[in-house]
Amino acid sequence: MARILLLLPTTAYRADDFLEAAEALGAEVVVASDRRPALAAQMEDRSLTVPLSDPEAAAKRIERFSRERPLDAVVPVDDRGVVVAAVAAERLDLPHNPQGAATAATHKARMRRALSAAGVPQPAFRVAGPDQDAGALADEVGYPVVIKPVSLSMSRGVLRADSVREARAAAGRIREILADAGEDAQGPLLVERFVPGPEMALEGLLQRGELDVLALFDKPEPMEGPTFEETIYVTPSREPFEMQDAVRSLVAGATKAMGLREGPIHAEVRLGPDGPVMLEVAARSIGGLCSRSLRFGAGISLEEVILRHALGLPSEDLRRETAASGVLMLPVPRGGRLTEIRGVPEAEGVPGIEGVTITIPAGQEVVPLPEGDRYLGFVFARADEPEAVERALREARDRIDPVIG
Repeated sequence: MARILLLLPTTAYRADDFLEAAEALGAEVVVASDRRPALAAQMEDRSLTVPLSDPEAAAKRIERFSRERPLDAVVPVDDRGVVVAAVAAERLDLPHNPQGAATAATHKARMRRALSAAGVPQPAFRVAGPDQDAGALADEVGYPVVIKPVSLSMSRGVLRADSVREARAAAGRIREILADAGEDAQGPLLVERFVPGPEMALEGLLQRGELDVLALFDKPEPMEGPTFEETIYVTPSREPFEMQDAVRSLVAGATKAMGLREGPIHAEVRLGPDGPVMLEVAARSIGGLCSRSLRFGAGISLEEVILRHALGLPSEDLRRETAASGVLMLPVPRGGRLTEIRGVPEAEGVPGIEGVTITIPAGQEVVPLPEGDRYLGFVFARADEPEAVERALREARDRIDPVIG
């Protein structure tokens, strides 16, 4: 039986989806986390604790485990496991991304420098160290700007600024967010030119450095700031085929520039006035529960596609299903204690809606972006055409009413 180690931080959404995919493949799963995994009780001797913030130490721990129970794949579920997976897989002589490439995929400033060296189209940028004036750097880049931490994900700590005063205020606020997240509050910040235009997301799989595009998502709602909540994803894309090809080419060039070679890719692209520009490339699959909007081949999940690749199993048909599909992420509208979420049955009754999953239980304190890092839940839709998917998601959202005290 094949054995897969999943690097699964305790706050990750997707444990169940990956475990189901492994079960479908008849593979044994070992879960590695930064703290005792929530699944530890049911995983018996198939869990271990590793320091995700120290890739070398984590890789040594994984290597020792593999001497007793050999591993066939090491798979990161989110950004925090990407570098650990690269180092561990190299030690175990398994397919992997080079450590430098994995680091660039989790450090936005290093990614920007790698793309710049290769001439990949991207926003103009500066990197603000702890003693540098973000406002002065924003003046150099030109307003409006987007200021963000080089780490974190899900748009956490990402702010738009339209003036030197706003840029300085944004930088201060982001450093407070980093401190609250347990990150280095004095670490570098990225100051980059805001690019107007719609966004697209690409889901892909790298195999020996070559990119297979699994899905192209439109993001039909404007993302113009001051914060950048993601809401609706719809696939297949309705952009002209020429634009879709340009996006594919851009992402393929970006992955090569960064040195990425193996595994899932999630990329964010802006369709600017002069063509697509690269926003981000992550060496992991789409976040949250959004992967549930995708099915491939004979109905297999994105997680199964990823695990098949990691184990070297054949994946003859990576084509997405012919139906259109999409997901609505439900951002936290304001801070406070979540009392209840009304209207879920009504949303589930909208034609085209396949399900609503609430991920924050009633009674918990909730925090909106840019400080927060969780969604209230996810709504999934499927229909013959992407326009119908988008309509269903919007109608479902109109029926959902979070009550926050």
